[in-house]
Amino acid sequence: MNELQTKAKRLKEAAKTLAIRSANEKNEALAMVADALMEQKEWILQENEKDVALGKEHGLSPALIDRLQLTDKRMMQMVDGVRQLIKLPDPIGETVEEWTRPNGLRIKNIRVPLGVIGMVYEARPNVTVDAANLCLKAGNAVLLRGSSSALHSNKALVHVMKQALKHSSIPTDAIQLLEDTSRETAQQMFRLNEYLDVLIPRGGASLIQSVIQNATVPVLETGVGNCHIFIDESAQKQMAIDIVLNAKIQRPSVCNAVETVLIHENWPYVSELFEALHNQGVELRGDHTLASSYSFVHQANETDWSTEYLAPILAVKLVKDVKEAIQHIDQYGTKHSEAILSEDDKNVNLFLQSVDAAVLYHNASTRFTDGEQFGYGAEIGISTQKLHARGPMGLRALTTTKSIVYGTGQIRL
Repeated sequence: MNELQTKAKRLKEAAKTLAIRSANEKNEALAMVADALMEQKEWILQENEKDVALGKEHGLSPALIDRLQLTDKRMMQMVDGVRQLIKLPDPIGETVEEWTRPNGLRIKNIRVPLGVIGMVYEARPNVTVDAANLCLKAGNAVLLRGSSSALHSNKALVHVMKQALKHSSIPTDAIQLLEDTSRETAQQMFRLNEYLDVLIPRGGASLIQSVIQNATVPVLETGVGNCHIFIDESAQKQMAIDIVLNAKIQRPSVCNAVETVLIHENWPYVSELFEALHNQGVELRGDHTLASSYSFVHQANETDWSTEYLAPILAVKLVKDVKEAIQHIDQYGTKHSEAILSEDDKNVNLFLQSVDAAVLYHNASTRFTDGEQFGYGAEIGISTQKLHARGPMGLRALTTTKSIVYGTGQIRL
């Protein structure tokens, strides 16, 4: 039995125990994990530096290095995320709905864990902590399959978390890291229906598509973020500038950063917006009119409209009205996060009703598409599909339901 099968089998057994643990028991375990991560922070950062050094040596892009890098601040954010989870209500056992039939049968739908979750992700060590602890709080065992570029970091994080669980009532086998990051083993994982109940891919388009196309295990799909902001004719100048700057440069390498800004052709503050972006080092790629009008705006090509840059690069385009903006988003968007900046209620309502995306914004940055910002605590990912869960996926997205039927001797006639 190879590493994958051995660890998956352990997870299946651990899931049975974990599913019946109380909220207090799970919260105590999470508190131990948070404390252990803080106590071992310096060692974890040292192990992370090994991955960062190797990543630079192998030519990883600045965006991927940024995702890979752990810092004191990011460690604190991870630990804070775990502690926030402790404060959140435990969804397991929650009554979703309850009713009584005319024959006296009382039917109740309650939340239960999904079981064993296979998490497939790229060079983001924070996902290791977020995913593991979200799964534990929701009563799920988890198989973590990160990328080879983060292996030192992931091994350190999982080691610390498992050591912490030894002092709790949660089985240590409830968290497993697949250290074999080969493509062949990944393909086996995608078909491990005997042990895995669901797969959640989190990363770039190629990773997500690889899981979707090759898996026989059900997939809870997360999506890439080719996010748009439409600046309507009535948009306030400073609000629009502040929101676009935040959505682009606050952290360019994440999926909720804006990649294309669509601007109403009559909005009078295009120059001020572009100067603000240019002064912040953002490379602008625009349509013919904009590229002809501004020396620092490069001519965009067709692929620019569909690219998730994950870098300080922004596509910009003039449109004649909200309908043209909606058409552009419909053609190039990835159903992640889309925003309209406008004071026109009619245009706002049309945009919100017509655009098909997991999260829509009016006069706010797309950077808020995040489990913590939504009040869910740490997130497992952003779902862009329409079944089971959509948008930032917190605890409830990691549950399913079962029906309990209470009778008094009824038989079906």
